[in-house]
Amino acid sequence: MNYYMNLPYSIIIKRVNDESGRYYFADILELDGCHSHGNTPEEAYKNVHEAMEGWLKTKLDFGDPIPEPKEEYSGRINLRMPKSLHQKLAIQAEMEGVSLNQYMIYKLSQ
Repeated sequence: MNYYMNLPYSIIIKRVNDESGRYYFADILELDGCHSHGNTPEEAYKNVHEAMEGWLKTKLDFGDPIPEPKEEYSGRINLRMPKSLHQKLAIQAEMEGVSLNQYMIYKLSQ
């Protein structure tokens, strides 16, 4: 149990506003169905770790496989796009005085 609890799983916390009110939803991406919520991001984070303990215990008790966190990302992707979009992005990057790669990173991060 300690082995899995100390692995660097990907935890996503999102603010939710719906008919139930406003709360924070926490999800562990690699552990299907392992999620929780809380009134604050900190509470959601704490609660999802408690949910993770129960999730892992159940999997271990039944001998089910437990996925490990995704490997580190290389920071590289190959991306196909229409020629017209490539041209538009390249022109905009040139107008900004940066490389196409830098411009695309900037646009994606917004």
